[in-house]
Amino acid sequence: MMNINAATLPLWVDPKTLRGLAGPILIILVMSMMILPLPPFILDLLFTFNIALSIMVLLVSLYSLKPLDFASFPTVLLMTTLMRLSLNVASTRVVLLEGHTGPDAAGKVIEAFGHFLVGGNYAVGIVVFVILVVINFVVITKGAGRIAEVSARFALDAMPGKQMAIDADLNAGLIGEEEARKRRAQISQEANFFGSMDGASKFVRGDAVAGVIIMLINIAGGLVVGVLQHDLDLATAAKNYTLLTIGDGLVAQIPALIISTAAGMVVSRVSTDEDLGEQVMGQLFSKPQVLILTGAIIGGMGLIPGMPHFAFLLLASVLWGSAWMLRSGAGEAGTTALPTAEVTAIEAQEASWDDVMPVDVLGLEVGYRLIQMVDKSQQGELLKRIMGIRKKFAHEIGFLPSPVHIRDNLELKPNAYRITLKGVEIGTGEAQPGMLLAINPGRVLGTLPGISTQDPAFGLPAIWIDVNLRDQAQSLGYTVADASTVVATHLNHLIQTHAAELLGRSEVQQLLEHLAKSAPKLVEDVVPKLISLSILQKVLHNLLDEAVHIRDMRSIIETLADHAAQSQDAQTLTSTVRVALGRAITQQLFPSVTELQVLALNPALERVLLQALQSDSSGNAGIEPGLADTLMRETANATEHQEQLGLPPVMLVPAALRAQLSQFLRRTVPQLRVLSHAEIPDSRKIRVAMVIGSGA
Repeated sequence: MMNINAATLPLWVDPKTLRGLAGPILIILVMSMMILPLPPFILDLLFTFNIALSIMVLLVSLYSLKPLDFASFPTVLLMTTLMRLSLNVASTRVVLLEGHTGPDAAGKVIEAFGHFLVGGNYAVGIVVFVILVVINFVVITKGAGRIAEVSARFALDAMPGKQMAIDADLNAGLIGEEEARKRRAQISQEANFFGSMDGASKFVRGDAVAGVIIMLINIAGGLVVGVLQHDLDLATAAKNYTLLTIGDGLVAQIPALIISTAAGMVVSRVSTDEDLGEQVMGQLFSKPQVLILTGAIIGGMGLIPGMPHFAFLLLASVLWGSAWMLRSGAGEAGTTALPTAEVTAIEAQEASWDDVMPVDVLGLEVGYRLIQMVDKSQQGELLKRIMGIRKKFAHEIGFLPSPVHIRDNLELKPNAYRITLKGVEIGTGEAQPGMLLAINPGRVLGTLPGISTQDPAFGLPAIWIDVNLRDQAQSLGYTVADASTVVATHLNHLIQTHAAELLGRSEVQQLLEHLAKSAPKLVEDVVPKLISLSILQKVLHNLLDEAVHIRDMRSIIETLADHAAQSQDAQTLTSTVRVALGRAITQQLFPSVTELQVLALNPALERVLLQALQSDSSGNAGIEPGLADTLMRETANATEHQEQLGLPPVMLVPAALRAQLSQFLRRTVPQLRVLSHAEIPDSRKIRVAMVIGSGA
């Protein structure tokens, strides 16, 4: 027997090709019905198909879990409306041509609707037809259109926030690029769907109006044709043509009403994991007390004299019986599976580890007016700048920081933002989208109109100005930056400042894994054989705490390998590593400079500090308070003088003093860098620019 699959079939019988041709063929057939005459038998088939199609659409809408499950509904609505109008045109032709022959001139379906549904009374038929049109036009279609319009607006308003959440999850590594692309497409499809439904509701309203006009034209035209062309008396012509017209109208309006109902259900339902039937039954008929109270009210009404007692008492009995069955079912379930039910109820009420939300290492919260800065669809540049900041940090500092989790915060001012580290605020500021920040570096030639403020990163005086003033601000000596650059610069400054806190165990492990790709034996011999991961983290933390980058991990690990046997103290190992990195530290502070202009301590002050630190290993507890105050004040003045000269504030001290003195001065003069003599390479010349403690 020959095996046949889709690949061996001719193109014209390929199932996929046939499905693709179904739409164009249907449109061509619908348009043909408006032009070509159709016999009554074909009209019966098409009217039956129209009714079946409307029922299918209604059932699909009932069993859809969310609106996008039936995303083709607006197109289906247009096609069914066009089909009904085409059938109206085709049936009108038959009614006017053959209506004089009797009520079955346009087929059995129209005859059945004209006789069976309205009892052959054309007055009743007209009333029923008008009522159906009013229900469809005024109630269902208008309500569904309004819901679709509001839903489209809400979907569009929510798009920036949803896009921002997707981008934040993508930057945080929670989802992949493919999943992010799929979510963005779904958000766009949702907005397009409700917008299309809002427009598609106009088709149904137009169809209802066209149905009324077609009915009036058919009745008037039928009377003229029947009386003048076929010599029928007025009563006979009115009866034949009116019944045929009413039957034609009803056979079109009932499917239209079904389709409109489906449209209302699609746009009005809330997306859940249940279809509409499960939702209604589970939420409306699941509470026995509701059924009992309703049955009591209906039963009481049935006892009132003059009321139809049988109908009211029968319905009350049904409601009480249903309530009893629900309670009995719940009781049996509770008896047969009591332990499981109790455990489930307790688990549903008790807290679990799922309620513990992890704290973002780095977070950026923005007010609602700043959402556009992190929304790609609105040309927001901040996300791109943040990715650039992380790459720059990894290149300069030596490890990849945690992703920045971005979210909106309605508790903030509209233009405010907040930067957090492990859930704690480390910086805040305000930005003005669409404006520029003109920063005064200290030597500007004039003033500018705008909103006075401070640069959030460095605290310099600044002004938010209009974008048209950019050239004027630059000519006056201002440093000009847009809102995204201001926020990104602030974030970059804080990340650099808190680099040590960003280096956790996982980052250290990733550093070792990265180094192991090029030097696997080195990593294997040192960690954890000679030094533990926790001590290595402390050493790296100490280096970053004093703004020393850790890009040269090979030298750091090799130095630890040479000295880990003599000491496991993290502070001692840090000092040793700093000596090994001395050339890099000096290059970082004095790029392309042979002579280093530094601050130094008076020799007498050095001896006093050495004696004090040797007597108390805590670092500064042994320093006399007056001397400590003088040391901090003079160091601050010298540091400010160095900065005014454009020189890096660096103090050179003996190795025994370096660590303790750096820790002592860090809170007062955070920009000061304290180096030991051993950290300066022999190729560099040293010139003491200022001596601290000369008058002590």
